[in-house]
Amino acid sequence: MAEGRGAGGLVETAVSLASERMLRRLEWHVLRRLEGRLQGDFRTALRGGGTDFHGLRAYRDGDDVRHIDWNVTARMDELHVREYLQERELTAWLLLDRSPSMDFGTAGRTKEQVLCELSAAIALLLVGGGNRVGAILSDGERHWTLPPRQGRHQVVALVNELQRPVEGASRTQLDVLLRSAGRMLRRRSLVVVVSDFFCEPGWERPLGQLAVRHELVALRLVDPAENSLPDAGMLYVQDAESGEQLLVDSSDPVLRRRLGQLWAERDEAVRHCIARCGVRPHVVSTDDDLLSALLRIARAGRARR
Repeated sequence: MAEGRGAGGLVETAVSLASERMLRRLEWHVLRRLEGRLQGDFRTALRGGGTDFHGLRAYRDGDDVRHIDWNVTARMDELHVREYLQERELTAWLLLDRSPSMDFGTAGRTKEQVLCELSAAIALLLVGGGNRVGAILSDGERHWTLPPRQGRHQVVALVNELQRPVEGASRTQLDVLLRSAGRMLRRRSLVVVVSDFFCEPGWERPLGQLAVRHELVALRLVDPAENSLPDAGMLYVQDAESGEQLLVDSSDPVLRRRLGQLWAERDEAVRHCIARCGVRPHVVSTDDDLLSALLRIARAGRARR
C-alpha cells in the first residue's frame, strides 16, 4: 500500500511539473497587454471612481465636486460632472469540451493540446489582473467543475485537470455543458466556450441564453486535415466518437469533392448558428501560432466593441 501511495504521489508531482513547464513556455506569449475581451482588467458599466472616462452629465445634489468639468460648465452655463467606469473583479468561466473528437490532430498537435494551451494562456491573462477563473469540463458523458479562484496556482490546477486522461468518454453533448453552465452561473461573467462544435443540433438555444446573460466568447478548434482526405487509395476511416469504421477509396475524385462540399456546408452552418446567437465565432487551427491566435481574437473583440 505504501508503494502504491508513493507511486501515486510521483504521478501527481510529474503532472504538476509538466503544468509548470507548460506555463513557463506560454508565459512569454502573454506578457504583452492585450486589448479586447481577453484582457485581465475588467471595466463594468457601473459608474464609479475608476480612471476610464465614460461621459458627461448634469450635476446632481451629492455629486463629488472634484468631478465637475469646469470647461463644459462654462460653455453650457450649467454644472456638468465627468463619469468614469468603475473597475471590478471579473469572474471568468472556461467551458471546455474534452470529447473524443478533440483527440484528432495532424499538425503536430491535437485539438485537445490546443485547448489546453489556449485555456492556460487565457487563464494567465485573467488571473494576472486579479480576476477569478473557473472551469466546467465535459467529456461528453459527464461534466465536472473547477471552482473559480485567483492566482497562478489556479492556472496550474486547471492545466493539471486538462492533462488527466479522460476515460469512458462519449459523443459530444455541448448542449448539456451549456445548460449546466446556464444553471450554475448566477453572476454576470465572462464565459469562454472552447470546442470543435462536432455535435448534434440542440446547442444553439443554450448558447444564445448564455450570450444574453454573460459576455461570451466562442473559440472553435479545427484541424487542416478535417476537410479533406489524403489521396492514398483504399482507407479505413473511423468516427472518433462512435467508433464506426468505413472502408473508402480516398483516390475517388467524386468522394473527395463531396467531402469538401459537406465540410464547407457544415462549417458555414456552425458559423451561422453561433453568429445568430449574438456571438462572434473565432476559429483556431492546430497549426496556428498561439500568440497570433490570441492577438487575432483580442483585435476582433476590440473592433466589435
